[in-house]
Amino acid sequence: MKISYNWLKQFLQIDWDAQKTGELLTDLGLEVEGITQFESVKGGLRGIVVGHVLTCEPHPNADRLKLTTVDIGQEAPVQIVCGAPNVAAGQKVPVATVGTTLYTKEGEAWVIKKGKIRGEVSQGMICAEDEIGLGESHDGIMVLNEELVPGTPCAKVFDIENDEVFEIGLTPNRADAMSHFGVARDLKAGLEQKEIQKELVTPSVSNFSIDNRSLKVDVEVLESDLAPRYCGVTINNLVVQDSPDWLKNRLKAIGLAPINNVVDVTNYVLHELGQPLHAFDASKIKGSKVEVKTLPSGTKFTTLDEVERELHEDDLMICDAEKPMCIAGVFGGLHSGVTEHTTSIFLESAYFDPVSIRKTAKRHGLNTDASFRFERGIDINLTKYALKRAALLIREIAGGYITSEIVDLFPKKPQERQVFLTFNKINSLIGQEIPRDTIKSILSSLEIRINNVTESGLGLTIPTYRVDVTREVDVIEEILRVYGYNNIDFKEKLNASIAKTSRFENYRIQDVVGNLLASKGFYEIMTNSLVANTMSSEEDGAVQMLNPLSSDLSVLRTSMLHSGLQTVSYNHNRQKTDLKLFEFGKTYHKVDGAYQENQHLALFVSGDRTQSSWAVAPKKSEFFYLKGIVENVFERLGVRDLDTQPLGNADFSEGISYTKNDTVLVSLGLVSRAALKQFDIKQEVFYADLNWDALLKLVSTQNVVFKEIPKFPEVTRDFALLLDESVSFQKVYDIAWKTERKLLKKVNLFDVYTGNNLPEGKKSYAVSFTLMDEKKTLTDKQIDKIMGKLLAQYQKELGAELR
Repeated sequence: MKISYNWLKQFLQIDWDAQKTGELLTDLGLEVEGITQFESVKGGLRGIVVGHVLTCEPHPNADRLKLTTVDIGQEAPVQIVCGAPNVAAGQKVPVATVGTTLYTKEGEAWVIKKGKIRGEVSQGMICAEDEIGLGESHDGIMVLNEELVPGTPCAKVFDIENDEVFEIGLTPNRADAMSHFGVARDLKAGLEQKEIQKELVTPSVSNFSIDNRSLKVDVEVLESDLAPRYCGVTINNLVVQDSPDWLKNRLKAIGLAPINNVVDVTNYVLHELGQPLHAFDASKIKGSKVEVKTLPSGTKFTTLDEVERELHEDDLMICDAEKPMCIAGVFGGLHSGVTEHTTSIFLESAYFDPVSIRKTAKRHGLNTDASFRFERGIDINLTKYALKRAALLIREIAGGYITSEIVDLFPKKPQERQVFLTFNKINSLIGQEIPRDTIKSILSSLEIRINNVTESGLGLTIPTYRVDVTREVDVIEEILRVYGYNNIDFKEKLNASIAKTSRFENYRIQDVVGNLLASKGFYEIMTNSLVANTMSSEEDGAVQMLNPLSSDLSVLRTSMLHSGLQTVSYNHNRQKTDLKLFEFGKTYHKVDGAYQENQHLALFVSGDRTQSSWAVAPKKSEFFYLKGIVENVFERLGVRDLDTQPLGNADFSEGISYTKNDTVLVSLGLVSRAALKQFDIKQEVFYADLNWDALLKLVSTQNVVFKEIPKFPEVTRDFALLLDESVSFQKVYDIAWKTERKLLKKVNLFDVYTGNNLPEGKKSYAVSFTLMDEKKTLTDKQIDKIMGKLLAQYQKELGAELR
């Protein structure tokens, strides 16, 4: 939000420099992000002086040029070549001296230099009004008042405004500060804490009067819940034209382009007082009636930007007797606004429901100065005052007469909010005792009325313009920001209590697993839980956003896959193809009308596992690498004895799932080509989706058993088993543990051979078995007995043969 310092000084006579004022505003919670300079004429007419044309003769070498001598207040006149047809001796003219910087209409700078034009020296330039930013005409040079003294800076001759503009990063709750008046009100409170008393000057509307009652427009509010207050008045016989310079400069300083005197006044009052207004051409209001109502869904309406929009049934509209004229509080209509042919207007000032305005603005993708303020909540009691202020300004600069009574439909006046503020609560929250007189002074400076004072606290009435102050803590926050955060002392000793928490808390387990994955070269990502509706549909149980920021962020995700693939695609498009990523996140579902949130851990692997170098050849990531990572996670969490089964999921072209007691703990595999194609990913991506909620339950039930490290050695024996191709290692693994539970410690597949010299339909598994007795050293007889049992069981159940 931009605030003009000159404009601010109209409310508060302050002589501080802008930097010092900006620091105080920041201390008050209105953070000044920057201060920029504004000049009503770019360059401020620096280097341009009044010149007196002494002589004017034809250029000896050019028919259309004149050779002049000009007195510019120096010891001797200067010679200037001029091409203007109206230059003549005896004139007082603006002269850009050598070294002066001028600007084109596009804002490009160029410097006046001493030079020769057709062989004659030229030491400056006699200027037309468009060349120095004082108008649009280029028909000839400007001719100034004859009484001006040569050498007088033109910046003193013309009313040039120089201003400093604060860029304030306004927080959403501070609706009261969305105007110059609101900022001045806060600044006054801050000055009072520095014992600087300044009067807050408000624009007077005491001379508002009705000139006649010749133009009446009836108003009917059919949706009083959406428009709790609606005011209007008519003005006739006005002349729509350019605004005066002072008004143009005020608007230009805060980045607004002047349009015409009527529209400019509505914008001026909006930024002056924070109350949006709208002017309708009264001659275009059919039936001389305004109706505030909603229209059927699908109704077509063309807004000022010439876009035809389809209305929603909840959009509040300003209509005449036949048609809609304006989207209330958001955007005007194309065919009802003020033009250069307008001679009478209906001026609207209203309070609209903030939630309704926000929904309408988001639905239509519109963000205007008016909707910005209505969405956050304006002062309902300011509506009529702002209307009078605007009507008087329009009558002053556009002429005309106020031709009707003010319509003020205000059926239900809001009750003032009452808050009881306790001194103990102030001290406990702030951590420092503030003198009670200071507290009362701050509250008074913020126009918070003190109704009663007791030993324990204060009974307060909150002004209606502070829509965000509803509780005791809100009042304390107001006291603290005006008192000054910098005035709160820091204690030398900090006290903190230690909370006892379970080692199975979610964040602790996430830290454990996150550190494990980071040690494996994985990077953590955090993606948006909002996705496009093409990725999740309502039929799939997706949760639709009622007011999405855009179509790409309209649905809460039902899977971690798509948001992760967006990250993979983003990196691939920037030549980062070797990826190992993980994310802790949630998915959202609507099941039988109830909303559910599920926690997940998602892993993504793509490209090479290791960086290539002279010593190490690149090795691509593949399914078994990701499978090993997942099993490392299980092992770290103490989750064992899992079942596996093939995965049937459209998101995977192949994969497996791990289950425990019929609960799927993880699904992992190669992402399908169809899913990759949506994100234009041409490289294989392996993905694992861990059910984090289920894992947390398992981890919390696991008992950690500590035992002494065995003193006796392990023994390893191998089998080269000839098996059918359909036999998986999982079966070999399970049979081994079923056969020998006591002394078997590890089963490992270290080679698979399917080449020549094997019978058709066969393969060879090289499997190692690690045996150990924790109480004594194993003998050859024991080892041979166990290996014999294993072989016999493989022969029986799998038809295995030793190679």
